[in-house]
Amino acid sequence: MSANHVVPECEVTTKISELSIKTGSAEERLDDAENSRSRKDDDDDDEIPSRILPCIVYSLFAGTSLWFAGNAVLPAFMDELNLPNSSLQILTSAVQAGFIVGTLVSAASNITDRFRPTRIFLCSALGGAILNGLIPLIVHDLAGMTSLRFLTGVCLAGIYPVGMKVAADWYQNGLGQALGFLVGALVLGTAFPFLLRQIPQPWEWLLFETSLLAASGGILLVTAVADGPHRKAGAAMFDPNIIWSVFQACDFHVAALGYFGHMWELYAFWTWCPQVWDAYLTRHGVVVG
Repeated sequence: MSANHVVPECEVTTKISELSIKTGSAEERLDDAENSRSRKDDDDDDEIPSRILPCIVYSLFAGTSLWFAGNAVLPAFMDELNLPNSSLQILTSAVQAGFIVGTLVSAASNITDRFRPTRIFLCSALGGAILNGLIPLIVHDLAGMTSLRFLTGVCLAGIYPVGMKVAADWYQNGLGQALGFLVGALVLGTAFPFLLRQIPQPWEWLLFETSLLAASGGILLVTAVADGPHRKAGAAMFDPNIIWSVFQACDFHVAALGYFGHMWELYAFWTWCPQVWDAYLTRHGVVVG
């Protein structure tokens, strides 16, 4: 072919048309693949046994009833041992500090990826139940109760976050709805001891009741809920350098800081709400229990 050879315009048009068809076909194949994966995820969620979500919800509700069980019995405990008013802040902070320590250890050890989450949940629920039930049996001062409440907080790190992970292992497209139910279970579970307090009974019984409730949640989860189809097991250890890398993402650190502030206000509210409610009832002469 000579250097001055000119390709006919119709041939150029044909080539462009063929290229467009091939490109369009490739894009269509990619769209089909994405739609196929989406349909597969929907089918996977449709095949989930109907018992899974209710079991996870109940287990989380039962396990988180340990969170404010100490606060619910604190007025009677303070009267019995003549403790200062600052006991409320001390005990609430002890549980939260234990939870923080527990979650940090869990993240650093990558324990939920190395072991079955349902078994971690069971061990944490049983451990928290035992620690909670020991308060009426062996605690005779604020230091003893603070220690047990701190350890209970450590156990809660294996209940609330792990329960969320169990749900994430089961649900793909329906995860948002599932987590919504679990957050509702958390709210009801943490408030449940204050409902039990309205029943005329010794304060020791309330702790035993929440311990039995938490244990039942752990047993139900490990017996009725297997590993989810989306679980990715692994033995990789925690890399501290990843913290800095993650926080370089603006969207992440803004959302994280907002969540940290939300948790601060949430648990401050939950701590003081019963006190405000008791003050209101006292002021209006309402006797409960």
